Amino acid sequence: MRLAEIFEIIETKLAVGMTTLDIEKLVEVELKKRELISRSKGYMGYKHITCISIDDEVVHGIPSVNRILQDGNIVSIDICVSLKGYCADMARSFIIGKGSQEAIRLIAVAKSALDKGIAKAIPGNRLSDISNAIQQEVEAAGFNVVRDFAGHGIGKQLHEDPEVVNFGEAGKGPILRVGMTLAIEPMITQGRYEVFVDKDGWTVKTKDKSLAAHVEDTVAITESGPMILTRFGS
Repeated sequence: MRLAEIFEIIETKLAVGMTTLDIEKLVEVELKKRELISRSKGYMGYKHITCISIDDEVVHGIPSVNRILQDGNIVSIDICVSLKGYCADMARSFIIGKGSQEAIRLIAVAKSALDKGIAKAIPGNRLSDISNAIQQEVEAAGFNVVRDFAGHGIGKQLHEDPEVVNFGEAGKGPILRVGMTLAIEPMITQGRYEVFVDKDGWTVKTKDKSLAAHVEDTVAITESGPMILTRFGS
């Protein structure tokens, strides 16, 4: 819930002219207020507490004073934290100023796909039921899901088994059981799904330069269904 609070604050502060490093600094202050520890800073040598990706960047964009938000940009922000030794991972995509109808629809479909995937996170289902639900929602809208990156199990470590891909046939993979916790994260593209890692070694971009959106929640599987740990009232 503390992470969800930070994303609410971010949404009210985003504006044309901000840099992605400004967002990083804002998040740093809010993490400290809530005694949250960044789990991305230092991970495999990464130097920041946020990943901030713009337009054709899918994930892992590096905050920079040189990345200035422009009207119509899609900005995807990913924050990974821990509290009392347990991790949470959350991402959201936002429109800066007035976005195109296609950009707005892309983000809406990403959110809807996330919800469809989460709805399948119930005991007795198979892991790929989540994956298939995400893929079906995205492709029905005419968009694509990224194949080269995926969600994951999460707990005392940021990345744990199993890998949670965003595509595939339903009814496959491990049986979902009470107590499992997953980071479910659709990464979707306006055009083709092929991506590449930029020369900075981190930023993942669409090969065809089409727009991308990324949303993520941390979800615990309970006897009564999915409990979304990164949303209010779940």
